[in-house]
Amino acid sequence: MIYKILTGCLICICCCSFLQAETQDSVSAGPPATWDLQQCLNYAKTNNIQIRSLKLNTKTNEQNLLLAKSAVLPDLYGSASQTFTNTQGSGTNTSGSYGLNSSWTLYNGGYLKASIRQQDLAVQQANLNVLQQENDLTLQITQAYLNILLDKESIVYSQDLVNTSTAQLQQARQRYKAGSIARKDVVQFEAQLANDQYTLTSSENAQRKDLLNLKQLLQLPLETEFDIVKPDTVMADVMIPSLEQVRQYALQNRPEVKNDVLGLQSAQLDLKKANAGYKPVLSAGMGAGTSYAGSNALKTSSAQLGDNFYQQAGLSLSIPIFTKRTNKTNIEKAKISIDQAQLTLENTKTVLSQAVEQAYITAINARSQYKAASEQFKYNQEVYRIANEELRLGAANIYDFYQRRNSYVQALQSYVQAKYTTALSVSIYDFYSGIPVKL
Repeated sequence: MIYKILTGCLICICCCSFLQAETQDSVSAGPPATWDLQQCLNYAKTNNIQIRSLKLNTKTNEQNLLLAKSAVLPDLYGSASQTFTNTQGSGTNTSGSYGLNSSWTLYNGGYLKASIRQQDLAVQQANLNVLQQENDLTLQITQAYLNILLDKESIVYSQDLVNTSTAQLQQARQRYKAGSIARKDVVQFEAQLANDQYTLTSSENAQRKDLLNLKQLLQLPLETEFDIVKPDTVMADVMIPSLEQVRQYALQNRPEVKNDVLGLQSAQLDLKKANAGYKPVLSAGMGAGTSYAGSNALKTSSAQLGDNFYQQAGLSLSIPIFTKRTNKTNIEKAKISIDQAQLTLENTKTVLSQAVEQAYITAINARSQYKAASEQFKYNQEVYRIANEELRLGAANIYDFYQRRNSYVQALQSYVQAKYTTALSVSIYDFYSGIPVKL
């Protein structure tokens, strides 16, 4: 029996320890050490201060919508007063009155209905503002992410060049000791190694700067360790949709266009509200109450409350006859706002069409540049391979070798730059067509 009790206690202790460890792990778990692009985008959409502020604006507009809907309901107010008066002749006099009052707007020319619709549009616009900010942030983060990938690849090939230059310098020093090359040739290899080390340092500095830029875009705390995941491949040579197809999609679906369409509708509702100023307002009023007064309240108050109880109901009609041009001015201003909203929508569509066209040309040019850079790199890589072999065998002229090497390095840099430029350009163009950003 004792054995069973001890065994049960031991199991409980182990379970508690396990749960405590799990809890500590979950509490201590913070942001990932390395982030892929999707993690960056998800984190930014959830935690970005501007986006969170816009979401709060949406909640404010939702409250305004609820308030506008409640305006069609009757109100109800209660009132109560109690007075005590003390005089030397009659003693203490007391009086009181109590009542309930309600009013209800039955007709006001459609003003309240237009106001409800307008507040509903404001909620939709607030949501579109959030989406537009998310889109802008998505493109910024994608560009920053690809800049870091470019830096990382530059570091890789710069390190390879440093390793190659180091090996070539060692070989040159051995050949110099053997008397097969001059001192100036050794110095040439030393200078090339120094140049390659400088290039490597520049690439590492660029990566640190671009990592900081992305970290600040994500608004991560200063002490957060941050790096990104390098994908196995970056798609550059991909199909590019037609310009008209993407342009039409963008004009119909981009949040900035939808926002301005709703802005135009809101301006038209302002005109309806202004026109309501010419129409009569019909309201209903209701009330009930009672009162009492006397010097002996304890004996007479209940009887007075019953005798003085009243109920009332009525209708009120307000007809605008002369408003000192207030209504006419409101209507003219509303018409001007409609014209302005139409121009804003037209300008947004024009700017968006131009942006899509620029993105299309940029993507086409980048892909063409990438194909040309790929061919250039392929052939210069082979030439450099042959030059390396000739150098190893001692059959290469040092100046011819460096000319071929420089051509190879330039071709490599152009190829890497073109690859990531194409990936970014195509991602931006695809984003206009509703395709999520991906590498």
